[in-house]
Amino acid sequence: MIDALARTYSCLPSHVLKHADTFDLMVFDVAMANMEIENAKANKKPVPSKYYKNVDLQAKIDRSREKSGVD
Repeated sequence: MIDALARTYSCLPSHVLKHADTFDLMVFDVAMANMEIENAKANKKPVPSKYYKNVDLQAKIDRSREKSGVD
């Protein structure tokens, strides 16, 4: 991750190690995840399953069906 962060911001990995903190790493991680999700959507591919849990999706489907009265 440090190498990718350094490449993205055009600096040396040693500079990232010296100056970056955990907040920088978290922001970079979220930005990369968002970019991956948006690229999947743009290419009409499914969102990678590492970004959601099937249990959560099923709960949302169930709640939606309850609200609409569909079984």
